[in-house]
Amino acid sequence: MKIMSIEEYLANVDPKWQDALLALKKVIDENIPEGFELEMQYGMPSYVVPLSIYPNGYHCKKDTALPFIGIAARKNHIGLYHMGLYGSQKLLHWFEEEYPKHTSTKLNMGKSCVRFSNPKKIPYNLIGELVRKMDVQEWIRVYEG
Repeated sequence: MKIMSIEEYLANVDPKWQDALLALKKVIDENIPEGFELEMQYGMPSYVVPLSIYPNGYHCKKDTALPFIGIAARKNHIGLYHMGLYGSQKLLHWFEEEYPKHTSTKLNMGKSCVRFSNPKKIPYNLIGELVRKMDVQEWIRVYEG
């Protein structure tokens, strides 16, 4: 079944992850700087720079908004895809330093994906702070750099 909307996606999340994913979405919604918009992108709820603000699109695709943060429930974890962590060494360093101060779990991450395998150990306050650290204009500067 192809998920078509954010509501459908969230309604079909494995019950093991559902409460944590909804809480993560709520933290992002409450902290995301003005200008980003929520849409389905790459099969997950994603906060993007809309084409009305950044008409160049993503990877020269004029019809694809510039992604910033995506959230997804996977088989073995919840993924927080924060493109700013990939694009900004300063932000990545800050996050890596702060993470152990907020949770007892080891940081599990790829280039832009932070994986939470224990839904009870997600550092929501840290995620809220991370989300606030980069606004639309700064993300565009980092992306273009």
